[in-house]
Amino acid sequence: MGDAKPFFSQHVALTRRYFLEAGVAATAISALGSSSEIAMAKATPHSVEQKLAELTGALEPYFTAPDQFRDVSRGTPIPHTLDANGLEAAGLTRDSWKLEVVADPEHPARIRAPLIIRFDELLEIGKQHAVRFPKVMTCLNIGCPLGMGIWEGVPLRELVWRTRPSENLRRLHYYGFHNGDPKQLFRSSLPIGRVLEDPFDLPPVIVCYKLNGEWLDVVRGGPVRIVVPEAYGFKSVKWLTHVVLSNLAHANDTYADGNNDIDSPLKTFAATLQIPSNATAGEPLAISGYAQVGISGLAKVQVSVHPADHEWPAGDLYFDSADWRDATILPPPREWGGALPGGSIPAETLGFDSTTAEPKHWPMRLAKAHWAIVLPGKSQGKYVLRCRTIDDKGAAQPRPRPFRKSGHAAIEQVDIDVA
Repeated sequence: MGDAKPFFSQHVALTRRYFLEAGVAATAISALGSSSEIAMAKATPHSVEQKLAELTGALEPYFTAPDQFRDVSRGTPIPHTLDANGLEAAGLTRDSWKLEVVADPEHPARIRAPLIIRFDELLEIGKQHAVRFPKVMTCLNIGCPLGMGIWEGVPLRELVWRTRPSENLRRLHYYGFHNGDPKQLFRSSLPIGRVLEDPFDLPPVIVCYKLNGEWLDVVRGGPVRIVVPEAYGFKSVKWLTHVVLSNLAHANDTYADGNNDIDSPLKTFAATLQIPSNATAGEPLAISGYAQVGISGLAKVQVSVHPADHEWPAGDLYFDSADWRDATILPPPREWGGALPGGSIPAETLGFDSTTAEPKHWPMRLAKAHWAIVLPGKSQGKYVLRCRTIDDKGAAQPRPRPFRKSGHAAIEQVDIDVA
């Protein structure tokens, strides 16, 4: 999973509260299987409660504070490392930033009014058109999400329409500041249909200037970046400076050069946060984790533990024959984290009820969820723990798209030693 420390650096007491409210004994027993296992759990209630208590603080906040996002920025030097004068000269401050929305000189769309817009003008448009929505930011080739936030900005289509396009507009591409070096240019693209319309109840593609209710800082791609709700991070280009309206019929994303699938949306998958890597024989195993909720939604999280020397059928590539047990998907947290102003969800955030500020659906798509389970204790030996998701279509991870180049979804495997 790479260096996940920034992702896991802050913790909240989510799991213990949920299990205690549901009833420790009942929850623990419902997570177990055979009658002998249930008898063991009943015989060691203190052990079960202790294991559940150990999960307290094992989950990161639901929303990530902006300074806790994992950073995978590009550039030599990385743009956000410029000094104050360098940032000003590069147009990477709110006072100096500007965006050009123009026709592609090589494959021109017909537009009547090329646009140059500055930050204060963008905010004026935002007074009428701004939207905000939750989204987990994930890299295509990294298993651990970079962070989860509420992103706010103006739908990109509002700027496109201001150029008064009339003909030959099939796609647009966009890029950001890149130190004046063509070799450092990083470009992404979208079909114009996705920009002008929001299919399947998706939020709009936005020109983003706020994260978790605060101005987007330069480390997170500010003062302005693109955010594409259903896409991996490479589509959400930082330090935005140009949007190019084109008659090009195909994608021209920089990321395609790395043999990546540039059009696949977010996948659904599960991973652990806390596991008993060294466990005591006979004591229940308390396990917690998170799930990235991709475009196909999330119906279940499941966990299995098997002896390390267990032999799998040759054709069982995805461990379908494992003894999978349903974990509990935890409800919305009482405290959202993320350094939100006042600790509250900003008003009119898409996906949340405008009166109660509660999620309209749970788990939310394009976001994350936490889960937990207590499994029966094991005898001495070496074991392997696996976790997976079942999406709303009934597809078990890593399906329906098991190929790495369209996004991480491999089933996590963790070794457990029971002594």
